[in-house]
Amino acid sequence: MNRFKTLAYINSLNIEKTQPEIKDEITVLEKIGDNDYIVDYKGVKCHALFNWYVCAYFADDIYGRIN
Repeated sequence: MNRFKTLAYINSLNIEKTQPEIKDEITVLEKIGDNDYIVDYKGVKCHALFNWYVCAYFADDIYGRIN
């Protein structure tokens, strides 16, 4: 799988549920499971899922960080 950049919903940007959903750019680094990806978000490696219903990645840069 080649690395690529795309927009994703980022967990830390959606903490306030009163805010509209915000997307930011991620780099998808590798696929490690059925629907589990390692991505880079502003220098933080974390897990992300792809939601086929909305055709978007959801990156968890809070609880899904990879050290």
